[in-house]
Amino acid sequence: MRAVAYYEPQPITAETSLVDIDLPKPEAKGRDLLVEVKAISVNPVDTKIRAGVKPEAGQPKVLGWDAAGVVMAAGPDVRNFKVGDEVFYAGAVDRSGTNAEFHLIDERIVGKKPKSLDFSAAAALPLTSITAWEMLFHRLDIGTPVPGATNAILIIGGAGGVGSIAVQLARKLTNLTVIATASRPETRKWVEELGAHHVIDHSQPLAAQVEALGIGAPAFVFSTTNSDTHRTEIAALIAPQGRFGLIDDPATYDIMPFKWKSISIHWEVMFTRSRYDTVDVEEQTKLLNKVSELVDAGTLRTTLADDLGTISAANLKKAHALIESGRARGKVVLSGF
Repeated sequence: MRAVAYYEPQPITAETSLVDIDLPKPEAKGRDLLVEVKAISVNPVDTKIRAGVKPEAGQPKVLGWDAAGVVMAAGPDVRNFKVGDEVFYAGAVDRSGTNAEFHLIDERIVGKKPKSLDFSAAAALPLTSITAWEMLFHRLDIGTPVPGATNAILIIGGAGGVGSIAVQLARKLTNLTVIATASRPETRKWVEELGAHHVIDHSQPLAAQVEALGIGAPAFVFSTTNSDTHRTEIAALIAPQGRFGLIDDPATYDIMPFKWKSISIHWEVMFTRSRYDTVDVEEQTKLLNKVSELVDAGTLRTTLADDLGTISAANLKKAHALIESGRARGKVVLSGF
């Protein structure tokens, strides 16, 4: 089968940073599904692993987690899917990735693809939907108010992949006032269309902009990017006893500025359940199926912004470069081989 991989961590500009290869077609065992990959999307985790994780000596490493496709075979212990089912999912960080014609995936983290979306539009959703949903509802518990705080959430990086779905979930499924950050005209328009009540500029100090809205101190802050840069501003603007969540990877993170307000701090990594085979790992299937229902009902929309063509080393290099530029809006997708 055709696939795209790398052999050594390199800058994306290097000729061999990603290469086209051929691999044996895998076989479904246990609770695995063998999925024919129709479309994928690219996430920051792809670029971080490509740039910093060395594969086993002489072995190619296939990246990619988001995928939408068709079940071609099912292991003997599979319970919930059958050959021919259209699915979407975000994969597991410790298994071979989706940048391949065929991919093995544990059925417990797979959802039914939204019927109203094609494969490309569906592939944009899984990883970011899981990340946003788990942060908002499982970590920050935004359904439980913070005493005395304004029932509002600030989403830093509202136009990014995770921010784009988080804005929708908070606006459509809760009564929170949604404040999102964006710094360019096209990204401001994007988050406004997704449902943000207010948009502020993350290239400027945040606390004064939130105060100027005149709504009070928000109960919740969800930082998707540059959390270290905004740390002092977040500590200043969030309500006492508020809840703060982050998903990016600062080299160090000083949480002392949050002490006097008794701010709780929450990390979210959507690979936790699959990596540690937690007892509630099937929550991700339930979550994805709920997202699928919400899309088909017209409550949520895909966050696909750029389709860069077929799945190949050349096009994946373009996708990685766009993600690394920090200027991507929504999700970057590739479709077919």
